[in-house]
Amino acid sequence: MQNKIKDYIHSHKDEMLADLSALVEIPSVKGKPADGAPFGVEPKRALDKMLEICDGMGFKTSCCMDVVGSADYAPDNAEVALGILCHMDVVPCEPENWATDPYKVTEKDGILYGRGVIDDKGPAVAALYAMKCVKDLDIPLKKGVRFIFGTDEENGSGDMEIYMKHEKLPPNVFTPDGSFPVINVEKGMMRSFIGGKYEGGAVKCFRGGSIPNAVPDKAYAQVAAALSDVQAAIDADKSGAVFTAEENNGIVCINAGGKSAHASTPESGINAVTALISLLNKLPNEGKQADMLKGLEKIFPCGETDASSVGLNAADKTGATTLVFSIFNMENGECSGVVDVRFPTCLDLKTVEDKERAALAMAGCTLDKFMGDEPHCVDEDSEFVQALLRVYERIEGEKGKCIAIGGGTYVHHVEGGVAFGVERGDTDYHMHGADEFITVEELLRDAVIFANAIVEICG
Repeated sequence: MQNKIKDYIHSHKDEMLADLSALVEIPSVKGKPADGAPFGVEPKRALDKMLEICDGMGFKTSCCMDVVGSADYAPDNAEVALGILCHMDVVPCEPENWATDPYKVTEKDGILYGRGVIDDKGPAVAALYAMKCVKDLDIPLKKGVRFIFGTDEENGSGDMEIYMKHEKLPPNVFTPDGSFPVINVEKGMMRSFIGGKYEGGAVKCFRGGSIPNAVPDKAYAQVAAALSDVQAAIDADKSGAVFTAEENNGIVCINAGGKSAHASTPESGINAVTALISLLNKLPNEGKQADMLKGLEKIFPCGETDASSVGLNAADKTGATTLVFSIFNMENGECSGVVDVRFPTCLDLKTVEDKERAALAMAGCTLDKFMGDEPHCVDEDSEFVQALLRVYERIEGEKGKCIAIGGGTYVHHVEGGVAFGVERGDTDYHMHGADEFITVEELLRDAVIFANAIVEICG
């Protein structure tokens, strides 16, 4: 059976790549709500395209409130026992930073490049073809499987909140929105929106970051300073960021370039926001603005990612705390920003809120609002988790194990839900960054694994 599944998937490679290309071509970044498109026109276009693909394969499809689609394969109207949860939305990108067109799948030397190929359109195509494989090979199933695809995972999973008010999820749900073998523990998360007011100051404006859950790779400031002072500060900088400066009518424009990384692994990035704040603090400044910038550097020092300066550095078997100052804007006496904290099970949301609020107050800023979740944990000895591990071991030929991560996956609010794929090992797939990729071989292998998982759980 395993060989038949593998042969089927490999024989449908061209169709898989064609469908993936059709999805990647849709820039499904969250937009303004529109009629019939609560999370924007482009995510809805991607949702409709996937529904069209599923309909073409002969699956029973449905769409919930224009935010989540589904396709069922349940022979003889069997009870649906497994849900595979994917998402069609993607994070924004800056095409000028890519070596290829981000909204076109480009294959080079067996590697597929494009926004969404690893997160999460590629895994979604693999899951869909896994279900089609089981259907076309007429592999006997006792229970059914549902492919579920939403449109707001990257911005808080508001789509699933809507879906779960109207539909009941299957008893077993996995998402290919993480890593192999099985992610059964996800850290807690708090995303804070901060503000503050100041008077005067040499910094005329500051703009940095655009994605709340990623290390910012760009920041920009205009400052009333001597170009020679700015250049001296740049020459002395050791942050790893790349700075350029240009003077125009007594105002120096400074650009900072860092390295983007997911907020769950900030140590692999270079934060352009904190690097630029540190640089500005080396220039002449005074008043409340200067105090605020110095205070922000004190609690969010450049290069620190473990929240030590906020008093939240902690670790247990589920991992350690991480913190990213991901967005910061300052102009006309007001500032705003976003802070992303991921915390292990030895902390709770209330503790994180209290510590961060107190730290921000010391910097002259306020915690205006936040969104957050407690850690998500699933028993690794459950039959569902063990079934997935058996499949992984059988296909990958190595011991399966459960792991904990700092990133919140699509099943964070799904009771008993786990992440099953698709990243492997320490490979940096540039998820949320430029030149995001997946290999052709991995895409096909993912589909083989998912097809075997369907058979293992529903057969």
